[in-house]
Amino acid sequence: MPRLRPAAHLPPAGTRQRIGLFGGSFDPPHSGHLHVAETALKRLRLDQVWWFPTPGNPLKAPPGEFDARLAAVQVLTAQNKAMRISDIEMRAHLTYSIDLIRLVRAHCPQAQLVWLIGADSLMTMHYWKDWRQIAATIPIAVVARPGFELAARTSHFARIFRDARLPARSAVALPGHKTPAWTYLNAPLNRMSSTALRKRRK
Repeated sequence: MPRLRPAAHLPPAGTRQRIGLFGGSFDPPHSGHLHVAETALKRLRLDQVWWFPTPGNPLKAPPGEFDARLAAVQVLTAQNKAMRISDIEMRAHLTYSIDLIRLVRAHCPQAQLVWLIGADSLMTMHYWKDWRQIAATIPIAVVARPGFELAARTSHFARIFRDARLPARSAVALPGHKTPAWTYLNAPLNRMSSTALRKRRK
């Protein structure tokens, strides 16, 4: 097994890199999550993807123990040096994605940031706290997930921000793009899900 890197906190303050921010419960993290991160890394030509396991998700049942999920993300991403893992949400007692996004943007204002989600998350994004403000603060890349392709592209978020959607062929321009801006990335589908893994575990 490769040597695991310890969790970091935030990207360097002065960085100008193209960085994807990938938040979630990761309960447990699996190859589907890695597929989203690696697809975005390649298609958006990112320098790094930063994973942010959350202590809790107000829209879901309480996740498993934080340190175990953090360690599992470290194991999952250990083969790819472009993947970084942060424990800042636990350290800073953050609950909502908008607070994390504002924190990272304030810390490294010159970075070209983009928020990464799977298509399943796009379906429910209009339930997130300050979801319109998220779209106004950071560009968003949505990666296809099996079973959610049509529903995601016709979701409430997609309808509200239909004029802000960039075609997939222009996705490389998304990091650091003027907001609101988002794109939908089709990709070979990975059918692994955290829900299925939890059921199997039980």
